[in-house]
Amino acid sequence: QVQLVESGGGLVQAGGSLRLSCAASGRTFNTYGMGWFRQAPGKEREFVAAVRRDGGNADYANSVKERFIISRDNAGNTVYLQMNSLKPDDTAVYYCAARNGFYQWAYWGQGTQVTVSS
Repeated sequence: QVQLVESGGGLVQAGGSLRLSCAASGRTFNTYGMGWFRQAPGKEREFVAAVRRDGGNADYANSVKERFIISRDNAGNTVYLQMNSLKPDDTAVYYCAARNGFYQWAYWGQGTQVTVSS
């Protein structure tokens, strides 16, 4: 089992950048694929980005490709989401998640708010 705590959200102007962090507990961090999801008001939670256990083969939603970068530090039990060229449509609560060996997003953080003003 793993516990996840996100940080780094806040208010930023359109065109700006933010870096989200997700700190994981436990000594088995490198056995989980990691991902970021987001949920805007009145909308369903959606996939943003994911990275494999070894940090390779990142996947992105089309809406964030070329603007967001997911990375992980297995030694530090942390996964990051670098968000550049932010748009008002990126406003949402961002959640970190861990994927288990059955490819299920089994563990979730509490979320961090990102607000992009126009």
